[in-house]
Amino acid sequence: MLSYFKDKVVMVTGGTDGIGKALVEELLAAGAKVATCGRNHDKLYRLQSSFPSSPLHTMVADVSNENDCRRFVETTVKFYGGIDILINNAGISMRALLKEANLDVIRKVMDINFFGAVYCTRYALNSIIERKGTIVGVSSIAGYRGLPGRNGYSASKFALQGWLEAIRTELMDDGVHVMWVCPGFTSSNIRNAALTKDGSEQGESPMDEGSMMTAEECAHHILRAIQKKKRTLVMTFTGKRAVFMNKFFPSLADKLTHKFFFKDGKLIK
Repeated sequence: MLSYFKDKVVMVTGGTDGIGKALVEELLAAGAKVATCGRNHDKLYRLQSSFPSSPLHTMVADVSNENDCRRFVETTVKFYGGIDILINNAGISMRALLKEANLDVIRKVMDINFFGAVYCTRYALNSIIERKGTIVGVSSIAGYRGLPGRNGYSASKFALQGWLEAIRTELMDDGVHVMWVCPGFTSSNIRNAALTKDGSEQGESPMDEGSMMTAEECAHHILRAIQKKKRTLVMTFTGKRAVFMNKFFPSLADKLTHKFFFKDGKLIK
């Protein structure tokens, strides 16, 4: 796998935490030229400082802002000359029932998870077509199965997968590979940073992070899937089971999902 990514220009959005950071680190180890962005200047500075002699371009950017995405793509092209692979990884989750949630929370989740991928992909598209490259969307099991308390998150991932499927078909004659990956429950910062009903960060994870796939293992699977030009990748046994159950036994999946996320009528996860 190391030779496949050597000297390729890879953009990774949201590269300062979790899966994104693990992707950046493995790509640099594989000899790729990496560009990444994030909203936190200090985290980006620490990441850049960790790889002082590696080809790493960083930029403070909020992917929900179209101009930030445009500048991130333009500076990457200026820095490296083009783009081979775009990994739309930046994302945010939520923890709120629809009857309690501020609608701005759902809008913000959609702006980051869906429109952030649209903006970055559209501005990078000419370069990716020129190099017959790859476009990746980091989705979720929530893109196959709607999850309670994460209704806006599920909507954003369903939208992302449908959009990627559409452009995958559009770009077949251009030689561009489009894929989406679904990590399942992976140990990362996304649950800590999840938005609550009023838009504040959750601050702590309700899940047992220690029992989940690590971000490093997840990143490794994603990069292998890119190399093999897979269409989709669903990770973890729990994730694959959820997709299977929802496809073939949807009513039972409703009941099992409700049992997993609720106790005594209250959302617990």
